[in-house]
Order: sequence, then structure tokens, then C-alpha cells
Amino acid sequence: MSEIAFDVKAYAAVLAGLVIAAAVVMAVCRYYKRGRYLKRFDEMDGHDFEYYCAGLLEKHGFCEVEVTRGSGDYGVDILAQKEGVTYAIQCKRYNSPVGVKAVQEAYAGRDYYDRMVGCVLTNQYFTKAAVEAAQKLKILLWDGGYLEELENEG
Repeated sequence: MSEIAFDVKAYAAVLAGLVIAAAVVMAVCRYYKRGRYLKRFDEMDGHDFEYYCAGLLEKHGFCEVEVTRGSGDYGVDILAQKEGVTYAIQCKRYNSPVGVKAVQEAYAGRDYYDRMVGCVLTNQYFTKAAVEAAQKLKILLWDGGYLEELENEG
């Protein structure tokens, strides 16, 4: 009977080892996939990124999607609508976290274009200060994870 108990313990240890190994392999794969995902955006200029984001939004039910002119856009790169809600969207293709300035631009642009919702869409993430400002100014933050979800759903 003790031999059987030993075999069960050994089996459980091997199984636990396999589960841990599988988790490590999955994490490494996600890490490298994320690196390739971000590198692709490095090859785009800001205007290309804006058109790319506009296309993704259209694929996900946004209508009246318009990329604004490059300069003098009052901090908004895309105007769009979905289910009766109007959006002013600031796009940021960065190599590092997005700061407060982008939130301020979305806030100003939302009011200038008389839109219901202002947001910042980026391939990166946001600084703590940007998150705090967005909460205070009621600006949506769509980070690289959200952008990746849009791509994978489309």
C-alpha cells in the first residue's frame, strides 16, 4: 500500500512540474508575441497609426469615423460615433508610456468638437499621472492591451 501512495505522490509532483513548465512556456510566448506586436507599430509614422486605428474602430461598429487634419486638430486625431455616442480620440504611437499631455489634449479636443466622450488610444500604456488626470477629467484610456484586443477580435 505504501508503494501505491508513493506512486501517487510522484505522479502529483510530475504533474505539478508539467503544469509549471507549461505556464512558463506560455508566458515566454506571450512576451515574444507582445514584442513583435509593438515592433510593428515602430514602423508606422503617427499619421499611419491614426488611419490604422480609424480602420479598427470602423471594424468594431464605430461609424462616421473621420481622421482629422494633421496640424491644428485641437488635440484630436479621430472623430467617431457608436450607438449614438460621439467620440473625440487622441492617438499616440509611442515607444514609452503616454503621459498627462495626451489626456489634456483629448479633454480640450472633446470640448472643441462638442463630443460626448474624449479618449486616448495608444499602442503603449499610461503613466500614473495620466491615469489620475483621465479619471479627474473623465477621459477614457485605451491602452496597447485594448488595441491588441481590437485586432484579435477583428
